[in-house]
Amino acid sequence: MCGIVGYIGHRDAFPIVIKGLKRLEYRGYDSAGIMLFDNNELKVCKTKGKVSDLEAKSSEISTTGTIGMGHTRWATHGVPNDVNSHPHLSNSGELAIIHNGIIENYEPLKKELIKRGYTFKSDTDTEVLVNLIEDVQKKENLKLGKAVQIALNQVIGAYAICVFDKKKPDEIVVARLGSPLAIGVGEEEYFIASDASPFIEYTSNAIYLEDEEMAIVRKNKPLKIRKIKDDSLVDPYIQELQMNLEQIEKGGYEHFMLKEIYEQPNVIKDTYRGRLHAGTGVIQMSGIEDNIEKFLHADRIIIIACGTSWHAGLVAEYVIEEFSRIPVEVEYASEFRYRNPIITNKDVVIAISQSGETADTLEAIKLAKEKGAFVFGVCNVVGSSISRETHAGAYTHAGPEIGVASTKAFTTQITILTLIALRLANAKGTLSKSDYFRYLQELELIPEKVEEALKTTNEISKAIAEIYKDAPNCLYLGRGYNFPVALEGALKLKEISYIHAEGYPAAEMKHGPIALIDEKMPVIVIAPKQGHYDKVVSNIQEIKSRSGKIIAIVTKGDTQVKELADHVIEIPETSDALSPMLTTIPLQLLSYHIAVLRGCNVDQPRNLAKSVTVE
Repeated sequence: MCGIVGYIGHRDAFPIVIKGLKRLEYRGYDSAGIMLFDNNELKVCKTKGKVSDLEAKSSEISTTGTIGMGHTRWATHGVPNDVNSHPHLSNSGELAIIHNGIIENYEPLKKELIKRGYTFKSDTDTEVLVNLIEDVQKKENLKLGKAVQIALNQVIGAYAICVFDKKKPDEIVVARLGSPLAIGVGEEEYFIASDASPFIEYTSNAIYLEDEEMAIVRKNKPLKIRKIKDDSLVDPYIQELQMNLEQIEKGGYEHFMLKEIYEQPNVIKDTYRGRLHAGTGVIQMSGIEDNIEKFLHADRIIIIACGTSWHAGLVAEYVIEEFSRIPVEVEYASEFRYRNPIITNKDVVIAISQSGETADTLEAIKLAKEKGAFVFGVCNVVGSSISRETHAGAYTHAGPEIGVASTKAFTTQITILTLIALRLANAKGTLSKSDYFRYLQELELIPEKVEEALKTTNEISKAIAEIYKDAPNCLYLGRGYNFPVALEGALKLKEISYIHAEGYPAAEMKHGPIALIDEKMPVIVIAPKQGHYDKVVSNIQEIKSRSGKIIAIVTKGDTQVKELADHVIEIPETSDALSPMLTTIPLQLLSYHIAVLRGCNVDQPRNLAKSVTVE
């Protein structure tokens, strides 16, 4: 949700922290702030707005110092303004804190602290936490690390925090519960961040804190990690980073989103590389192979996810049921645990999340495990909370996705889920050998067909965007495998262009939404040649007779829809079950071009953040 960066070492902290915040701005961009210490003075600068606004404002303070912390915010408690921005100082001005997460019991804690004489400048839960730490520290006469530990045992919620004490200028105390935190280990220096992107050019060694762990990061001293609950020491596990600098830079593209759209041929290939062996008819996924009996004997598969990942789950429902004949239910993770779901040890739960940190999905996983279900994770970020919390899983290998609107995560998630469906179908014998081999071969060809779709649909998508960029509403229609794609297309448009859009099964249009259709209403219809083509043609005729403007996504060479539609975007032919990976491409491009033409911030749309780490 928020992005945090810290540095302690021999370099100037300011440029490291600012650059790190820019890389983490996908996590939130309501406000930004920085704290620096120069062995004498604790300096804070913070502002509503983006990191660039902070950089401009930082001329108001001296930027010297080899210790620093920075924060980019997605607001929860308190409106986005200068005062509510992080870092927050304690009443004495000696402690500074940055925080990603949410303190759920902040209100009773705040009331108690007010009784004890504390005052508050902001509306945030974070300012309550820093004053709670100060209160514990002063009452018990404790060092910072111990005071942080005791305070955290009194709070309910989620957090990744960095705390600095002016009286202990050679250390930063960090801790996590439910929100990610990485520590980069360099030569006589340490880096702290929400993910590794802020420090990959300085070190390839990182320690990822586990839930309920804290660390005291000291200059020129080994790292000490302890359990928050019982103070026991934890051996630090240093991982070698897999990402590189090139992956988190725009590489000549105007926006990260566009770069990530165009990365899809390669990342789909990366996702099935080593797993798909079309020539020999083998699908090799260790997470599936090691647990194949659990899948084959499951009463049902329950898929839990949020947002775009939920749409990928809907595609998976169609694919898994079609291929392997196992009942599938797809649930919003945010609702799953609040409706007292019926779940048993005969169920398999598949949790999908790009970041692997989605709070709603994490909580749903914990409930499923409590009920005895086997939980399989599908996520993109190695070492993320969901990858650690699930029994087994598979990474998508999409590489860092920085644009807030998800694109390549969607197609790589579908790739993984299709591989699972095909592997289970082969094990159960629910697909004929000829069909099984055909699907493997077609899946292997998807990257080059995506590449073709990108080449042939970009300019036409841009031209259509010019015509409809000011439309107040849009309707997206699809059937079968492409109904979830209609939902995803509508979501993309909403997210980055702020145009109201709805996705519907095409046949449902006449059960209500048809009332909205007039000559001003663009209707995007996904109509590939396979599947429910004739029925979709009928739905298009219903729109046409009511003067709706039809933008049709069709298979190359289509003639029937071409005659009816106002605009046609052609995609390469593939089987119906694999078509979502192609039909989604022009919808991504259409949303992108509309947003650019409307002057929207494509990579950082308003009110959104990449990783939603609060419920």
